Amino acid sequence: MGIKKNSSSQGIGKTSKSIKAKNGGEARANQPKKQKFDDIGGFNDDSLKLDKPQLIWQVVASIPKGKVASYGQIANLAGLPGYARYVGTTLSRLPAGTKLPWHRVVNAALKIAERGGTRMLEQRKRLEAEGVVLINGKVLKQHHWEL
Repeated sequence: MGIKKNSSSQGIGKTSKSIKAKNGGEARANQPKKQKFDDIGGFNDDSLKLDKPQLIWQVVASIPKGKVASYGQIANLAGLPGYARYVGTTLSRLPAGTKLPWHRVVNAALKIAERGGTRMLEQRKRLEAEGVVLINGKVLKQHHWEL
């Protein structure tokens, strides 16, 4: 007949309500807040099922052509405030040839983050090809993606 799985030991069927009850009325601190970003066409109630990199990738994929966002802005929009460095690490691990517009993510000063190799030059070329203007290495404010 098959093996019957024990749902109580596998965390299946647990709701945030039951988690809150177990934790004395508070949700776990490491859980992202429920976000709705339907206005940018990416997120809905199902976004809580995604892991951190997937949340980041969704936000990055939503950055319009010719605009840039900061690592911290991406983290906040993904429901991961304080994870700006994690955003950078996640993007640095993308495979070569990815279609994700990683080049649209810059540091808080709206500058291309310094790193080794040819990635900085590639990022600059990609941004300029989209019409983004950089002066002394800084992206003009008009290209900053603001919701």
